[in-house]
Amino acid sequence: QVQLVESGGGLVQAGGSLRLSCAASGRTFSSYGMGWFRQAPGKEREFVSAISWRGSTSYSDSVKGRFTISRDNAKNTVYLQMDSLKPEDTAVYFCADRRGPFTSTQRMDVIKSYDYWGQGTQVTVSS
Repeated sequence: QVQLVESGGGLVQAGGSLRLSCAASGRTFSSYGMGWFRQAPGKEREFVSAISWRGSTSYSDSVKGRFTISRDNAKNTVYLQMDSLKPEDTAVYFCADRRGPFTSTQRMDVIKSYDYWGQGTQVTVSS
């Protein structure tokens, strides 16, 4: 089992920055990739960013150039640096963990590719 705990959410003005963290505990040595997803009220959960154990990254078009994902394997933690935040970034942000390699069908940006999920952290961007 893997437990994921997100932190770093909060209220920020448009144009501001936040850094989210996701700390993993449990059977972390088998993690192949970590991802961030978000869900706004009344909307489906959507992909934000992901990073593989080798350091390959992926971003959604809506956050590319503004968000940066990174990981500290020694601390079993993945980060999401969010800059130039917009009101439309307001959502609950979830981190997720994948146990096996990403494939052509189980890609980084697919919700079902992930095995474990955190409880989420709220990010609110005011205009």
